[in-house]
Amino acid sequence: MAKGTESDTVELLGLNFDCLDDQRALQAIRARAASAPFAYVVTPNVDHIVRLSCTRSDVWPAYRHAWMTLCDSRILAKLATFAGMQLPITTGSDLTKAMFATVMSRSDRIAVVGGSPALIAKLRERYSFTDLLHHNPAMGFIHDRTERAHAVDFVVAAQARYVFLAVGSPQQELLAYDIARTGEATGLALCIGASLDFLVGEQTRAPVFVQQMSLEWLYRLATNPARLWRRYLVEGPQIVSVFHHWRQFHGHGL
Repeated sequence: MAKGTESDTVELLGLNFDCLDDQRALQAIRARAASAPFAYVVTPNVDHIVRLSCTRSDVWPAYRHAWMTLCDSRILAKLATFAGMQLPITTGSDLTKAMFATVMSRSDRIAVVGGSPALIAKLRERYSFTDLLHHNPAMGFIHDRTERAHAVDFVVAAQARYVFLAVGSPQQELLAYDIARTGEATGLALCIGASLDFLVGEQTRAPVFVQQMSLEWLYRLATNPARLWRRYLVEGPQIVSVFHHWRQFHGHGL
């Protein structure tokens, strides 16, 4: 975990979450030495937890070896209260936006894995970065040993201060874990999904009041039903069963 004492984390649904809001998470990131070994940040939401618990148990190590684990879901935070826990919400999109606005300098070496050339061009234009490196792996790269190795090698060779892994979950978490295990990379990586698309306007987040009502999932479903209907209408509701079994295992029966 990112911070020094055990009291800084809570165990929920099999993961140790750091109890950090946006500002404290950014403070910890700023304080991390540039010379520190490669590490990465994950921001699990309901989709991630259901996948880990129901279909992809092989991905657990990638999450459990993260340097920082932040809650990216108002629904998970609400479930935490039912278990007597207070879990701050720090979304990957908000964290990414704050990183670009207040943490990184124009001269920092930044590496991005994923995203289109057009997206990278917008980042360079908007933030005037002078040392931004980009690698966009082929679709399904995580299942191709050669392509997966190329993505790892890119980050190792980049020796960047900050790395943004924007290839979706669980690909980005598995990639981060691969990179960390080389022992040769530098910098802090954030597993951020579509956060860069939101940042440059290629996708639009739900209005704030919709987010505050825990209905961002419904907004995203309405804007892209063909891609997201299964995630939100079939897989997402399984979080109720996952939470129930976790509570039973921990002796907190519903």
